[in-house]
Amino acid sequence: MGRTINLCLQSILKLANSVIGMVGIGMILYSLWMLRAWYNKTRGFWSEGPDSSSPWFIYTFLVLGVILCVIACSGHIAAETVNGPCISCYMVFVFLLIIAEAAITADVFLNKNWKEDFPRDPTGRLNEFKDFIDSNFDTCKWIGLTIVGSQGMAIIMAMVLRAMGPYREHDYDSDDDYIPARLPLLRNQQDIAYLSPTAQWKSR
Repeated sequence: MGRTINLCLQSILKLANSVIGMVGIGMILYSLWMLRAWYNKTRGFWSEGPDSSSPWFIYTFLVLGVILCVIACSGHIAAETVNGPCISCYMVFVFLLIIAEAAITADVFLNKNWKEDFPRDPTGRLNEFKDFIDSNFDTCKWIGLTIVGSQGMAIIMAMVLRAMGPYREHDYDSDDDYIPARLPLLRNQQDIAYLSPTAQWKSR
């Protein structure tokens, strides 16, 4: 029963990590496409001169995609090994990611001049991305809720797995030959003489 529960929790954690990993891969592919379009437009990264602004939005999108893929890989490793330190590191990564997302969301909804917090984007991709979200707000809202829900599910499953610990099968042959490592002080030592040789060796 314990092994079945562990396998179910591991499967749910891997499924949540798969959602995070697919989002990260999608962000990487989209950022590479934007970078290629920016490169073709400028005919080189430094064609406008060394003082020109860098495409920070594209680089940020690329870095975020890589971070999500790394978190997803670490989550799969933590779910497979059920190692305490590995799961703890994974929970810290996911928690920091959720905090960063919550801070950005709060800034966008509470600060009317949130656009001024970001530097000028020479590529114009930030405005295109904002316009796409505005025109498809309902779809983007459900996608965002799915991503946040998968992250929350992942951290909850990681906490439960860390609390349960890895499942270990008993490695002794029979209950009759198994004796606790510590014998009571008042136990009659003559009882040990009637045990099997394997039990005598384990009782030492």
